Amino acid sequence: MNIRLFHARILTMEKHRPVFWGEVWVKDARIVYIGEADKLKAGMGKDFPEIRWDREVDCGGNLLMPGFKDAHTHSAMTFLRSYADDVPLQQWLQEKVFPMEAKLFWEDIYHFTKLAVLEYLTSGITSVFEMYLTPDAMGQACIDMGMRCVLTSGLNDFTSSVEQQEAEYLKWNKCHPLISYRLGFHSEYTCSKELLSGVAELARKYRAPVFTHLAETEAEVQGCLDRNGMTPAAFLDRLGVFDYGGGGYHCVYMTHHDMEIFKSRGLVAVTNPASNLKLASGIAPVAEYVRRGIPVAIGTDGPASNNCLDMFREMFLVSGLSKVREKDAASLDAEEVLAMATSEGARAMGLHDGDILEKGKLADLILIDLHQPNMQPIHNIPKNIVYSGSKANVRMTMINGRILYENGNFCLPEGEDAEEIYRKCEGIVKRIIYT
Repeated sequence: MNIRLFHARILTMEKHRPVFWGEVWVKDARIVYIGEADKLKAGMGKDFPEIRWDREVDCGGNLLMPGFKDAHTHSAMTFLRSYADDVPLQQWLQEKVFPMEAKLFWEDIYHFTKLAVLEYLTSGITSVFEMYLTPDAMGQACIDMGMRCVLTSGLNDFTSSVEQQEAEYLKWNKCHPLISYRLGFHSEYTCSKELLSGVAELARKYRAPVFTHLAETEAEVQGCLDRNGMTPAAFLDRLGVFDYGGGGYHCVYMTHHDMEIFKSRGLVAVTNPASNLKLASGIAPVAEYVRRGIPVAIGTDGPASNNCLDMFREMFLVSGLSKVREKDAASLDAEEVLAMATSEGARAMGLHDGDILEKGKLADLILIDLHQPNMQPIHNIPKNIVYSGSKANVRMTMINGRILYENGNFCLPEGEDAEEIYRKCEGIVKRIIYT
């Protein structure tokens, strides 16, 4: 499908390139032209004289930018939204989460992932880094909904295996253009040393990065110290898990040595501020990561611990909590945070052709409504997005060249209906929790 997006302000997320007026042209899944309005008028747009538009969208002076990248989530945990709340982490897991998850079937995870996708679209999220019980169910749900997804394994001593993960890695890295797969496991504390060594062998075999929950709580770090005499980051690095990069989700309690490992290995710290606040886990030292040159991405975590899949809230919390933690209002600039939610998240997920708006890149983009009170006056658009933006400002979400959400309405692939997804998920919840 050929789509022309014109009369737009454009934020490409290229470093040091300011917002400009211009157009974006999309052909099928890719951006084929992006340029400033003045240059287009001067004849620069004649590169494509034969193009016929299936649709032309007047953006009305609103902002086109790359979609947000949710770099850590457990989508199917929508089924526990507002059910497992207001209790400490271990009680939350042992009494609320694990017993209910044991009742899930493949089809349940499939439908609850679809529900999460609807919420991602309303928040301008165009890619998710997904870890949950059955990667196949989540991958198929995202394909059917038109969502871009990077899968990773939640491998632990109780579910999956190194052999199964290898099969998933080979399958999903060639199965569908919307889906890719990164090696991973749940955490150090849920995996035996033998299992972790098996993951390290996979990483070496495929020269592949590995991702895991890491240093989320003080208890987790202390437990690893008691068992292994090292922090989780140091222990996993010693095993060779991070020989080819990767990263950690949460990274709240990191020592200076841990940070040195992250810097030397090129590892990514994926911060999840809302979840860490709600479960009283702590505040990640994001400004310190930035000072050390450690890449940072942002994730929502799952909707049972957050509870909403909203990157606007996450961005505000990343910036605000950093200022409180550092006792410095200048500790973290909003434009750095916006990069974490877009271009840095894409790079963490291996989506190198979806990090910025540029000719040849994926057409994964969003339109932000600037004609609302919270975005006026327009002094600095990137800062407005981080500090005052909300899901209400998302006018359009496009993934792979396809508009899936526009002006408050879902434009889903044939056969998908939001109300039917709601009804299906409500019925599953009644079966699992209330019968």
